[in-house]
Amino acid sequence: MRLRPVRPAGWWYDVLLLAALAGLTVALTAHHLFDVDRAVADWAQAHRPPVAYWVARVLNLLGQGTPLTLIAAGLGVLLAVRTRSIRPVLPAVVAFVLTYLTIGPLKVWTARPAPSASIKEPFLSPEQTLPLFQEHLPVRFAQSYPSGHVANAIVWYGVLALLLAPLLRSYGRTVPPRLVLAIRVLPPLIVLSTTTYLGWHWLTDSVAGLLLGLFLDRLLHRVPWDDVPLPGRPLWSERTRLFTSGP
Repeated sequence: MRLRPVRPAGWWYDVLLLAALAGLTVALTAHHLFDVDRAVADWAQAHRPPVAYWVARVLNLLGQGTPLTLIAAGLGVLLAVRTRSIRPVLPAVVAFVLTYLTIGPLKVWTARPAPSASIKEPFLSPEQTLPLFQEHLPVRFAQSYPSGHVANAIVWYGVLALLLAPLLRSYGRTVPPRLVLAIRVLPPLIVLSTTTYLGWHWLTDSVAGLLLGLFLDRLLHRVPWDDVPLPGRPLWSERTRLFTSGP
């Protein structure tokens, strides 16, 4: 199997993403960047009228992991039925495993409260809401870093974009490259902005989710889904390439 190309090419960008995530975590552990997080959170709280709040809250639904997982799985099953191949289901399965094994454990390990932890349970002082590794707090109050909404949005919209092209080809249609780009870029940016604006995550939480999500997305898009070995006899002709000719 040969890995599919990604842009930027090479593994240096992946190493850079992980290094940036590690560096950001170390900086927060040393209580750096807290003034930036606090300034952004305070500004958002002071500029959050009811209309803007509800608009942001609705738009933030674009980053809900469970609905995105179900939609991606549904598209994969639909494409699998149309092509008589199990391969379209694989991206959603692998994406679920990757996100399950990374986002959640990182949240529990870093144990950081959200900005709103000072105005609702556990009612911490503003200074106590910023540090990482607050193991004394119950897990449900310390799962802010990294932002799962942002990471999930990047991963799952990447999977949706991956499935969209072969699905439309199965109906004799093509998908414009700009539409694929919009699907991959716009929802994650909206989620990053709204989750920070609503005070559900610190700015650095959202940046960490962005770095992690991009890394996982690149891993998923490197997989040569058309050539992954499967047990048993193939369910379709090897000449049918579902993902290779996609964007």
